[in-house]
Amino acid sequence: MMITPIHRFRDIERKPEYLQPDKCVPPPIRSSLGTMWFIRDGCGIACGVVTWFLVLYADFVVFLVMLVPSRDYIYSVINGMFFNLLAFLALASHFRAMLTDPGAVPKGNATKEFIESLQLKPGQVVYKCPKCCSIKPDRAHHCSVCKRCIRKMDHHCPWVNNCVGESNQKYFVLFTMYIALISLHALIMVGFHFLYCFEEDWTKCSSFSPPTTVILLILLCFEALLFLIFTSVMFGTQVHSICTDETGIEQLKKEERRWAKKTKWMNMKAVFGHPFSIAWLSPFATPDQGKADPYQYVV
Repeated sequence: MMITPIHRFRDIERKPEYLQPDKCVPPPIRSSLGTMWFIRDGCGIACGVVTWFLVLYADFVVFLVMLVPSRDYIYSVINGMFFNLLAFLALASHFRAMLTDPGAVPKGNATKEFIESLQLKPGQVVYKCPKCCSIKPDRAHHCSVCKRCIRKMDHHCPWVNNCVGESNQKYFVLFTMYIALISLHALIMVGFHFLYCFEEDWTKCSSFSPPTTVILLILLCFEALLFLIFTSVMFGTQVHSICTDETGIEQLKKEERRWAKKTKWMNMKAVFGHPFSIAWLSPFATPDQGKADPYQYVV
């Protein structure tokens, strides 16, 4: 049987000398107190700022163009409170998704001492990332933007300036869900306000001039429609990925499943927390994902 280059490469990986632990120097130990996970990427920071600006712009148009001039006080109060609540939850979810460690593997841990501490059995295979000099757990992938290996990395999202991985996927799903909901809510209110302005005098249905009102409403309608489509697709993709327990990278690379298959409900609880509760919808509740060993290698 002819051995392909891939087979040779994997055979070399099985040899201890391939890991070259002497070349890995762990980074200096720093106190975790006061430190915060934040990716210094120009594109990601710009996208994050744009996200907050667009949400605040929508809030500005909803209140000053549609709700404040309305004669129906109850309509204004109910819709104003509901829209503000969704916007607050969306921005809070974005904040948590951006500033939460997505599941980064310790950098430079491919040292001789660490490899010996794993107490590997004969025949077990471990993989070393040559870029960040770390021992990669199963299902971990290296992110070129974060410059780290991320456990269960789904993708790197510039809109949250972070990877979507094992520890922050819940917040990213909530972010897409709440953005889709406020986009839908804004579209409905824009439709009602246009009807109201057509029936009434345009000078009375807004605090702004008629041309300015039309421009602000059209811009909001375009923004809401675009983000409703985009975030709805992302939300559906993420939920499907969670239910099938297969990340976006694993689907793209068509990687062979080497992990235990669980029910869809168990997969959902693994991301959003045990047990099911209203905390699933809260970006302030950190999910209890259990104490599974991140270094479970497959022979």
